[in-house]
Amino acid sequence: MAKTPAFALDPEQLAWCTELRALAAERLRPVAERGEPGRLNRPLLAALGEHGLLRRLFTSGALDLCLMRESLAYACTDAETALALQGLGAHPVLAWGTAEQRERWLPEVTSGRAVAAFALSEPDAGSDAAALSLAADPDPGGDGWRLTGGKCWISQAPEADFYTVFARTTPGAGARGITAFLVPAGRPGLTGSPLDMLAPHAIGALEFDGTPVTRADVIGEPDRGFQVAMATLNLFRPSVGAFALGMAQAALDATIAHTARREAFGGVLRDLQAVAHQVAEMATRTEAARMLVYAAAAAYDRGDDGVARTSAMAKLLATETAQYVVDKAVQLHGARALSRGHLLEHLYREVRAPRIYEGASEVQRTIIAKELYR
Repeated sequence: MAKTPAFALDPEQLAWCTELRALAAERLRPVAERGEPGRLNRPLLAALGEHGLLRRLFTSGALDLCLMRESLAYACTDAETALALQGLGAHPVLAWGTAEQRERWLPEVTSGRAVAAFALSEPDAGSDAAALSLAADPDPGGDGWRLTGGKCWISQAPEADFYTVFARTTPGAGARGITAFLVPAGRPGLTGSPLDMLAPHAIGALEFDGTPVTRADVIGEPDRGFQVAMATLNLFRPSVGAFALGMAQAALDATIAHTARREAFGGVLRDLQAVAHQVAEMATRTEAARMLVYAAAAAYDRGDDGVARTSAMAKLLATETAQYVVDKAVQLHGARALSRGHLLEHLYREVRAPRIYEGASEVQRTIIAKELYR
């Protein structure tokens, strides 16, 4: 959070953000640091549940979600990501699930005891989610379907306790033939394997070999799963931007502190106009992106028209801005920023992925253009 955000947050919201940053730095980061990179950190999830953040995640609007993600990301990106992935995986159950699904899983998710995952992407259907091919064929022996195929780049896989899985129930129907299913880990025919990715959290692939699902596992309505996926992404896209903003603000604050004290060429770096102007540009872009993210989240909470466009704009601008800011911060810090364990070395690795997941920047531009010409 900037000290004086241009967006009109009330004093209670500002105080809450300050509390979250302190909680992330003092209580969550030590737990995160004891985790193993690329593996699920269940103690971190338990800590998020213990401090009430997972429960708040499911009772908040889009703006509160953004404030949570930005504040946590500023001090502990691992905690932010763990929180967000629980929300992404379980939000479809909260919003469209049956009473039985919600009663079984949501208390476990909000306590941090159960891990949720959002299984949409496939090897040949990443950005083009409507082209997914995981088959849900009618089960000749019962009132349900058999899932056959694979999912890829699924956060929390293969260690999640349940997956929100999107599968094709009507061949040839495009986005209109996809159904969302709640599939617990351990179902027959479901296997997973970890992927070695540039990410600190677990990411894996899933294989379905005739995995049975029934009508009790459907989230929402048959053949309406694509709407479930897109509505979930519309909620979370501005908050991906907020995650990026937390990293951008951390990089900016570190750069201001560094350039104010680093001596070079007979003075401190901030006295060099070339440096000061770069810092000013970093700050301006960060604040502009923050205003758009908050505005998009507030528009979602109000139920305004054009949410898909504003959500896409917010994610696009904020993630591209964060990449710019972190890159400039590394440049102004010099070689020290490339040392393993340095804040900026960490942020430089973390900031790249948000420009791809939940719709790459190119996809966001396509969404924006389609909405403008609608």
